[in-house]
Amino acid sequence: MDVANAGMDDGASALAEACLMASAVTGRRRIAVSRDVHPAYQEVVQTYASGRGLPVDIVSNDSGLTAEHACLAIQQPNFFGYLADGVALMDTAHAAGALGIAVVDPVSLALYRPPGEWGADIVVAEGASIGNELTFGGPYVGMFACREQHVRHTPGRIAGRTTDIDGRTAYVLTLQTREQHIRRERATSNISTSTQLIALRTTIAIAALGPTGLRRMAELCYHKSHYAAREITRLPGYSLPISGEFYQEFVVSCPRPVEETNQALLDAGILGGYDVSDRYPNGMLLCVTDVNSRDEIDSLVRELGRIGGGS
Repeated sequence: MDVANAGMDDGASALAEACLMASAVTGRRRIAVSRDVHPAYQEVVQTYASGRGLPVDIVSNDSGLTAEHACLAIQQPNFFGYLADGVALMDTAHAAGALGIAVVDPVSLALYRPPGEWGADIVVAEGASIGNELTFGGPYVGMFACREQHVRHTPGRIAGRTTDIDGRTAYVLTLQTREQHIRRERATSNISTSTQLIALRTTIAIAALGPTGLRRMAELCYHKSHYAAREITRLPGYSLPISGEFYQEFVVSCPRPVEETNQALLDAGILGGYDVSDRYPNGMLLCVTDVNSRDEIDSLVRELGRIGGGS
């Protein structure tokens, strides 16, 4: 992408701000969000949009977009961990005269084609997973980037590089569109910026890993999750209800209700998956990343086999 701002509160608020920005850019008064975007992110968008009187439509990736919509917001990988055709989705948005917004996993971009190459106009992400812990639910750091032609609609602040009077490299705030800094009626947003301690830790982690380290991390997430998925599907009664490419999260259909399965896993000292039975029968959303060892994965598989009644 061309421009990145000084950071947002978190990934969800970054997406909400991106949707409001799309409305300002296009002059349109409806927002379209893919049904495969994280449900909590959908709720944050609806909360933000309600203050502007903007209806939010939860749509399928390939339908539901009209000439009234300012944007189509998608998640890549989506909430269930799977990848869609980003080029086709951005083309769908642009064909309707809307902006394409992508919520991405920043580590996955070391492995997959970046959204700037498949036509996204605005890209947002949650960066706290790099170099930070959960910290009881926050604070986090939202990443926000866009095309240069939209920079004056960008919420928050833009930092630019210049030189001081002695010719040394210096960084200054070159664009401040927050209502704390300019007249409220001209402000794009009253968003604060990310907690800079969290942002700094993320920056240090990215710098320490470097391009090679980030790609290695992404590869570990991919291979470990696929190893787990392969071993789980070998168990009687377990299957993957979604076909397609996934990155580090995947949905498993279990032979028993997810609530029972998770309780049995917890009794064995294992934190189970997220219950998505409202979308897939006995569906459990699992995530395996670089921090999970093979022994941990094998223990999960053994317990799932025992719970399901298999050998």
